[in-house]
Amino acid sequence: MSSGQGSTVAGLLQEVRSRFAEADLDDPATEARILVGGLLHLSSTELVTRSSDAVSPEDVERARTAVGRRLNHEPVHRILGEREFYGLPLRLSAATLEPRPDTEILVDTMLAHVRRLESEVGNIHILDIGTGTGAICLALLHECPQATGVGSDISSEALETARGNAEQNGLAARFTTVHGSWFEAIHERFHVIVSNPPYIASSVISTLAPEVKDFDPPAALDGGLDGLDAYRAIAKDAARFLHPNGMIGVEIGYDQRETVTSVFEGAGFLLVEAVRDYGRNDRVLVFEFHH
Repeated sequence: MSSGQGSTVAGLLQEVRSRFAEADLDDPATEARILVGGLLHLSSTELVTRSSDAVSPEDVERARTAVGRRLNHEPVHRILGEREFYGLPLRLSAATLEPRPDTEILVDTMLAHVRRLESEVGNIHILDIGTGTGAICLALLHECPQATGVGSDISSEALETARGNAEQNGLAARFTTVHGSWFEAIHERFHVIVSNPPYIASSVISTLAPEVKDFDPPAALDGGLDGLDAYRAIAKDAARFLHPNGMIGVEIGYDQRETVTSVFEGAGFLLVEAVRDYGRNDRVLVFEFHH
């Protein structure tokens, strides 16, 4: 279709899908649905039921601009500026990692521990280190209406994004942010500490897909020479910020189960659970401190 005249939802979807297919994207149909649905504010069902609806020339133009960005490797959710995580719509910014479905496993895993702790001690206090969009903490707060949480980050722009997401999802009253590295700005204790820290070895970053290395913030990816810097920093000090019987849950890289476990064991923690992701890779480790 050369002009935006007379475009329909179905026609636009077809145009975007074929451009994505020509560009050899892995899943052109899904990406086209997410992009067009997001731009037109239509669910995947509505893309079908309203397929013959007209699309304004302005929207066709916006879609074509967005396609250009996607073909420049910018991820579709970054273009839309939002991604759903654990049922919550979250705004993204340049300073935040884009939340991935694999990280929902950390939420799932910790939810069971939070519920158990809630039954023992009542109101649970959660710390999310390197909170980014706020995804992990906000998902836990949303599932546990009595819990309160703190999101810490070294990026004030990320914290602004997280606060906006708390607001948007009706969680602002139970979520506060703290600006600083690791525990340096933390002065209280928590029942649960969670983190999806940077865990990629510095030398590997240049080999990542452009979607990741060009658009996710480097500080959220780079875990130092061996990828374990963040885990060392967390394990070293975490015990001082945990209530007795408190838990720590971290996301890890697919090949880091043994190394991260030994980092935490060296600091007096005990591995209580290891969970794999949808690709059957180790993804989440849960520790408790042995007094």
